[in-house]
Amino acid sequence: MSQQINLFNPIFLKQKKIFSALAMTEALGVIVAGALLLNWYAVQSVGQLEQEAESGKALLAKREQRLAQAKVQFAPRAKDAALEAQVVAAEAELKALNDVSSVLQGGALGNTAGYAEYFRALSRQNVSGLWLTGVRINGAGNDIGVQGRAMQATLIPNYIARLTGERIMRGKTFASLDIARPEAAAAAAAPGATAPAAPAAPAASPFVEFSLQSTMQEAAK
Repeated sequence: MSQQINLFNPIFLKQKKIFSALAMTEALGVIVAGALLLNWYAVQSVGQLEQEAESGKALLAKREQRLAQAKVQFAPRAKDAALEAQVVAAEAELKALNDVSSVLQGGALGNTAGYAEYFRALSRQNVSGLWLTGVRINGAGNDIGVQGRAMQATLIPNYIARLTGERIMRGKTFASLDIARPEAAAAAAAPGATAPAAPAAPAASPFVEFSLQSTMQEAAK
């Protein structure tokens, strides 16, 4: 009768070393080299940043110096009381002139441009066989009266149409037109002549008289 005895014990096996002393030394050397490289890079970066900071400080100092010089050169001057009073007076005068201009343009003071343009318009409209005996212009030209004579009554409407076509007369309206043929006066007696025994009958005038008025009141007068 045989019996087997197991004499195997795992502790007697040769253990495999995963991290040897040489491998750990090499790894430590790599770590130290990487740390030194990072430290050198950090020192270089810090040095460059310090140089840039110094340059910025120098540039800022120059700009501050220029700003101080500009403040000294262009320092705000104290207000001149006399100059300020002149400015106030000039503004008041300008306001007064604007007010006067507004009043003049509004026509409250009548015609400020004169009446020369009215007479130029009357002189330009020269109709053969028609002549003026009186002209009246009041205020700003809103009240106009024209008196005249014409050899024929048919000349008067044409004259009025041409007159109202003038630029200065545009917008003007006339309220009345009176046309009449006056009686011819008897011829004056010559010096030394005796008066006629009986007065002669009045003869018809060879022309007609007209009165053109812008208001009915003037026409009534």
